[in-house]
Amino acid sequence: MRLLHKRSLALLRASGGARKYVSTLSPLGSVFNSIPTPKKSEWFFSNRENKGLLLIPELKSFQGFDILRHEVEYKVETLVEEALSPRRKRKIVTIFDEISNSLCCVADLAEFVRVSHPNRDYQLAAEYAVVNLSNVVESLNTNTAIYNVLKEALEKGEDVLPMDAVDKRVGELFKFDFDLSGCHLSEDKKNIYLKLSENVIMTGNMFMEGCQSSAIIPKDRLPEHLQYCFNLEGDDAVISGAHLDHWNDQVREAAYRVYHYPNESQVKLLDALILNRHKLATLAGFPTYAHRALKGTLAETPEMVMDFLNALSERIKPLADSEYKELLKLKKERGSTSDVVLRPWDTPYYSALGRHLKYDISGDEIAPYFSLGNCMEGINIVLKSLYDVSLQTVEPQCGELWSDDVYKLAAVHSTEGVLGYIYCDLFERQGKHIMDCHCTIHGGREQDDGSYQLPIVVLNCNLTRPQNNVPTLLTPGLMRNLFHEFGHAMHSMLGRTKYQHVTGTRCPTDFAEVPSEFMEFFATDPRVISLFARHFRTGELLPLDAIEKFCKASNMYSASEMQLQIVYSMLSQKLHGEYPLGKSTTELYAEIHNQYMGVPYVEGTAPHLRIGHLNGYGARYYSYLMSRAVASKIWQQCFKEDPLNREVGERFRREVLAYGGEIPPKDLISGMLQKPLTIDDMVDSLVEEMNS
Repeated sequence: MRLLHKRSLALLRASGGARKYVSTLSPLGSVFNSIPTPKKSEWFFSNRENKGLLLIPELKSFQGFDILRHEVEYKVETLVEEALSPRRKRKIVTIFDEISNSLCCVADLAEFVRVSHPNRDYQLAAEYAVVNLSNVVESLNTNTAIYNVLKEALEKGEDVLPMDAVDKRVGELFKFDFDLSGCHLSEDKKNIYLKLSENVIMTGNMFMEGCQSSAIIPKDRLPEHLQYCFNLEGDDAVISGAHLDHWNDQVREAAYRVYHYPNESQVKLLDALILNRHKLATLAGFPTYAHRALKGTLAETPEMVMDFLNALSERIKPLADSEYKELLKLKKERGSTSDVVLRPWDTPYYSALGRHLKYDISGDEIAPYFSLGNCMEGINIVLKSLYDVSLQTVEPQCGELWSDDVYKLAAVHSTEGVLGYIYCDLFERQGKHIMDCHCTIHGGREQDDGSYQLPIVVLNCNLTRPQNNVPTLLTPGLMRNLFHEFGHAMHSMLGRTKYQHVTGTRCPTDFAEVPSEFMEFFATDPRVISLFARHFRTGELLPLDAIEKFCKASNMYSASEMQLQIVYSMLSQKLHGEYPLGKSTTELYAEIHNQYMGVPYVEGTAPHLRIGHLNGYGARYYSYLMSRAVASKIWQQCFKEDPLNREVGERFRREVLAYGGEIPPKDLISGMLQKPLTIDDMVDSLVEEMNS
């Protein structure tokens, strides 16, 4: 009997004559193309010991969070006593990192469970732990006694053991955290600082919830012919998004205006968030919150960020104007209204239409070639080629997973063994956190016995579950997102730092996005895509000309899309700059929009009240653009000619990814590029990418 090639797909006849596919992909691809099922039967697990959520023994039930919280609080107290002891025998930085590691191992875990676990009891227990441990962290960051011990060690050296360059770098970063928290302040001002920090956290979380909430209006406020285009609840219309991909101009306009109507609660929350952040910054001695947020980053100062954004805006304006002319022409030819002005709700729809018309390729036609299993194989090909690392599925233990559709992977180097673990929570689930993200559960670090604490991360996406013998099929955008998140994961897996405080993605935000933006280039390179884009039923390769069309289409209208990112980045800088603003946040948004966008602002709307990253990223929203520019420069100079070059991949691992935040980002980038990186270099790389 002839055996099928492992990359082929066999079509078999199922009972009743129905046709289904049997995948003979690699084990990795087959797992992710299958329909998620309970990992083991209830009988199987009933005869085995519950190992606890994420293999943490205390988390056999949600009450375990109380145990973990009390354990870490006691351990921190003990470590603080050691740090203050005149008979201390370990470096102060080592003790500080153990404090940080102990807290992060519980706090990061709890934050993930709070937003992702399907069980409400676990969510509430985790939230309680997050709030309490946040207070512990703020209390430590304003502890003058341990601050002075660290400060003295950095200034005068230590009698215990001499500090090397890494010790000093990490020690300075710990001191920086103290300085950000105003540790030098009087006790009264410290108490004010702690109260402000609590307010920022609570206000930010409430603002974030508002960003994701639906807009509800009486349906009779909509034109009658549009009312049934939206979900109706009694006499109300529920607008859950801006519907920017809808074919009808009037539907998009109605959705945009309603969804982005200035919600008074959101206005007040954002005002309070900006005010409290400004008070925090000035209390700690910074002129603005932006100066506080950018200290120690790749950009270093708000002034450099503004220079970068303005230079980029000026360079791409002619490209964006040309794109808008094309889009307006499309609207006039195919639009469903008499409006002859391009609006914010038009650009996404007509951009998609323009791509389809020019390259005669649609997402529905190519999606069967990008099943989740095939895309995972594509990621595996990249990792194996660049770093000699493969992703291998791991059988979960009893109680380890929070949902049956979660998969556990080990990142395995051919000679170094297991580098870390990645939990893939990729499918949509009711109540699940809706944003694609990378969550650190454990950071890597050297341990006292010479071993290495392996990193553990979770990748969160919201893909449609496979059903009816059809695997999850990815659009080009979803595929890029998947590659992006695995870029973060590999930053964590490949980091080999002395201290967990600076491992993997624990580095400045505008550098943390570089590895993830870098991975996206492989998702739009025809040479790479041709290695894994196969039809999930027939195994047929996607023709190269279709791949090239798909890649060119992905790059269309990139200047106009980048203008919107510049608007958001400028807004985050202005909101966190000089205070008071002198105008409302809506007036500020309108002013920035009209200055940097090629389509006019829509009166009576406030899109900025839907930008959740104003909470999480604050004054660092520019990080996406700057990271993209750095990643683009690295790609063009080092990988463009030969994207899967093993030698260059190994150099990228050893000179960039391995260090996390252990070495200043500028030094890592300069080392990889063999020259200092300038604003002109970054802008040039983005413009070259658009023109390629």
